Amino acid sequence: MYNDAELFAIIKATEKLERAYIWDLISATEYEPQCQKLIAQFKTLSSALKHTIPSIQQFHDAYKMDCPAALKRLVASGVLATLERWAATAISAITCALIVAECVQNFITSMDSLKLNMVSVDEVHPLPLELTASLGRLSILPNEFEGKAKLGEWMPRLSMMRAEDELTEQKARQLHFDLESSYNSFMAALPTVGT
Repeated sequence: MYNDAELFAIIKATEKLERAYIWDLISATEYEPQCQKLIAQFKTLSSALKHTIPSIQQFHDAYKMDCPAALKRLVASGVLATLERWAATAISAITCALIVAECVQNFITSMDSLKLNMVSVDEVHPLPLELTASLGRLSILPNEFEGKAKLGEWMPRLSMMRAEDELTEQKARQLHFDLESSYNSFMAALPTVGT
């Protein structure tokens, strides 16, 4: 019974700490060591009690604890809230960087295909289509980004042509020009590293 009381106290203390942090009553520097200590104590104690208390959720419900934040921290995540936020930010930045790389690749591939005189609609159409899709997934671009508008003008034109149709030299030059100016605008619109 003594261990049950310790487990109860750890869960209640974690709930109070989580709420204090959420309500900005304590700083991250105050929160982190206390939370890390409670997580470590919880892991040690719950491991020792796994034969007598197989489910923390059942223990929580049996004592009508009403500690959802503690359960999330101790059972579901097992890491500090500050680390969760950092991890989410890091994942978001990595995802954004991958989409930027995909956009750059699609811009260059589209422009290079025109330079290589690939002017049949079945060769041209898929490339700006992929570029439009990747630009659409990039949330850091402003809504009024001119590249989306320029590609938006080309997509219906290309879609209305048959696969065996070829772009005239003038249309191919204009598409290349629009892609290149959109690429330059794209690079200028990207946030610089360190800002």
